[in-house]
Amino acid sequence: MVEAHSEGGDTHRPFRAGFVSFVGRPNVGKSTLTNALVGEKIAITSSKPQTTRRVIRGIVHREDGQLIIVDTPGIHRPRTLLGERLNALVETTLGDVDVIGFCVTANEKLGPGDRFINDRLNDFPRAKKVAILTKVDQAGRSEIIEQLTLLGALRDWDAVVPLSAVTHEQLDVVGEVLLDLMPESPPLYEAESTTDESEDDRIAELIREATLEGAREELPHSLAASVDDRVERDPNGDVPGLLEIYASIYVERDSQKGIIIGKGGSRLREIGEQARKQIEQLLGRRVYLSLRVKVLKDWQRDPKALGRLGF
Repeated sequence: MVEAHSEGGDTHRPFRAGFVSFVGRPNVGKSTLTNALVGEKIAITSSKPQTTRRVIRGIVHREDGQLIIVDTPGIHRPRTLLGERLNALVETTLGDVDVIGFCVTANEKLGPGDRFINDRLNDFPRAKKVAILTKVDQAGRSEIIEQLTLLGALRDWDAVVPLSAVTHEQLDVVGEVLLDLMPESPPLYEAESTTDESEDDRIAELIREATLEGAREELPHSLAASVDDRVERDPNGDVPGLLEIYASIYVERDSQKGIIIGKGGSRLREIGEQARKQIEQLLGRRVYLSLRVKVLKDWQRDPKALGRLGF
C-alpha cells in the first residue's frame, strides 16, 4: 500500500480551521469522501452525474482543528441556465476555499476530463492543491502506483494521498494532511455542528436521492424536490409524536411524471419508502411522508422556477 505520511508527536500543535472543496469528474467519490470524513450522511450520493446541486458544508471536528468541507456541484460544460448557475457557484466557492482536493479514481485511467479540471485549478491560485486518489480498494498495487505517478506529473501538489472512503483506508491520513494545510484559527463552528444545511434541505435531498435510483438517462437532470409542509402529531409522553412531511418532486414534462409515479403508483411508493427510512434515520424519529409529483415545465431554463426551487 502506498502511504502518505504526516509529522506526528507534537502535543502542542496550534488549532487550525479552514475550508476545503473536493473537485473531480462525476462519480470519483467526492460526496462519499465528504460523508466519510464528517462521519454522517451530509451529501447525497448517486451513480448519476451532477448529483450535487448546491454548496453543502460538512464540518469535521478534530482535537487540533476543524475542517469545513464544501461539497460543490461538479465543474462541467453547462447546457442550461441551471448549469450556468451551478458553474458560477463552483467558481465562487473555489475562489474562497483554503485547499482544493483534486479527486481521481485509482481504477480508471486519467482522461481528458481529469486534465480539463486540473487545468482549471490554475484559476484558483489562492488555494493549496492536494491530489486525492480515491477507490484504492477497487485497484491493484500496480494500478495505484501508476496513477500516483501520473498524478505527480500533472503539477507540484502540496500533498498526494491515496485512500478509500468506503473502507476508510487512509481516511485519517487525508484528514491530517488537509488540516496541516489550513491556517491557524479558532473554531469556526460549534462543536456539535456537522452541517449548516437546514433540515428541510437535507430532507428534500434525501427524497431526490431516492428518486434518482433507477431513474432513466434523461431524468436525473430534470428532477428536483422540496419540502412543502411539516405537521407535528401529539407526543406520547416523552416519545415524540409522528412527524408528517408533505413534499413535492418536480419534473419538466408530463411524460416524466408518469415515469416517476409508475404503474398504479408503484414507483412513487418505492421512492417514498426508501426516502422515509433515510429521513427517519436523519431525524431519529417516526415519519409519515406524503409525496406529490408536479410538472414545472423546463424549470432548468426558467429563472423564476429556478428561484422558486432555491437555485
